[in-house]
Amino acid sequence: MRDSIGNSSRRRAEGKHTNRRGRSHIAPEGSPSSSALFQQQSQWANMPPELLLDIIQRVEAAEASWPARRDVVSCGSVCRSWRDITKEVVKTPEQCGCLTFPISLKQPGPRESQIQCFIKRERATSTFRLYLGLSPALSGDASKLLLAARKIRRATSTEFVISLLGDDFSRATNAYVGKLKSNFLGTKFTIYDSQPPHDPAVQSNCQSNGRLHSKQGSTRSPSGNHNVATISYELNVLRTRGPRRMHCTMHWIPISAIQEGGTAPTPMTFAKCQKDQFPQSADPKGKNPLIEFSSNSLAETPESIQDTRNPLVLKNKAPRWHEQLQCWCLNFKGRVTVASVKNFQLVAAVEPCQNVSVAEQEKVILQFGKIGKDIFTMDYRYPLSAFQAFAICLSSFDTKPACE
Repeated sequence: MRDSIGNSSRRRAEGKHTNRRGRSHIAPEGSPSSSALFQQQSQWANMPPELLLDIIQRVEAAEASWPARRDVVSCGSVCRSWRDITKEVVKTPEQCGCLTFPISLKQPGPRESQIQCFIKRERATSTFRLYLGLSPALSGDASKLLLAARKIRRATSTEFVISLLGDDFSRATNAYVGKLKSNFLGTKFTIYDSQPPHDPAVQSNCQSNGRLHSKQGSTRSPSGNHNVATISYELNVLRTRGPRRMHCTMHWIPISAIQEGGTAPTPMTFAKCQKDQFPQSADPKGKNPLIEFSSNSLAETPESIQDTRNPLVLKNKAPRWHEQLQCWCLNFKGRVTVASVKNFQLVAAVEPCQNVSVAEQEKVILQFGKIGKDIFTMDYRYPLSAFQAFAICLSSFDTKPACE
């Protein structure tokens, strides 16, 4: 009797002890305990830096193309020490010609070669997807999705919302990278970046906030939209035959970027001051509203800094008339196979006083053309980024009856 009571009391005590431990230490079934998990993570984090550097360098050198290059991204996801060394090892597209991290889409392409991509258009959903590769037929399942855009028609304009994901076009998420907006006639487009331009003056201003007294209100653009480029199509009043004529003014790429020894703005990380809020607060004296603003909002009007340097201007390369084919022709080096009014090549528009070499003037910075039904190639190089090149190409998909 006593033994049975003693056993039952011991069982109840053990049950209470087990319940107390279960409430304070909850782990999913089949998973290691927290101490074991912490010990395992510490083993990876505490690897000798020399050994870790050698490992990541070998992985980065061996996996130069997608989908194998995802191993390099995985190395940067292990822990902080791995991430820091991976960021040190991986070079920018300008240096290595490879796209690795999402920030690579905002960095200039290589100087001596082009990054070859293709765009697939889905008419039913008005969606455009940018892939890394030569073409769908050659790349197949190995094609890497870089960016996606959705066309939104409005009463007075057309917008292309650009995202890192192929099915998420919300501007409230981190996938939103920018947009392209047209005027009423579809002859002028503005590229908006979700990140402030990579400019020392802008970044210094981004750290210092201020207040502005205004009677007429703020003239800034919506939060998270920074005007980085303008695309203009010339009106074809005489209805002459030929391709569209366009000019692209890259507000935040100076002409010095293509001069000897010049460099283009290269962001290394996504800015922390993204999507700043500008709430209006009442003036304590009740006179004028105080408009909270961060000085990086001035980046949305390029006049604030544009007057200190000449922006890079791109123009479409003039085609030649082919007598036998009876059409305008450009040498796309086999990358374009279907004649279309959308096809174009962009080169730098420079003045003799700007000291740009002839070889640099003849370089095709961006080319875009049709290779099949709803399939187009896009090849870009320095000083444009993948995001900027994709936005410029999207402008060709909008209807322009006044320019053709």
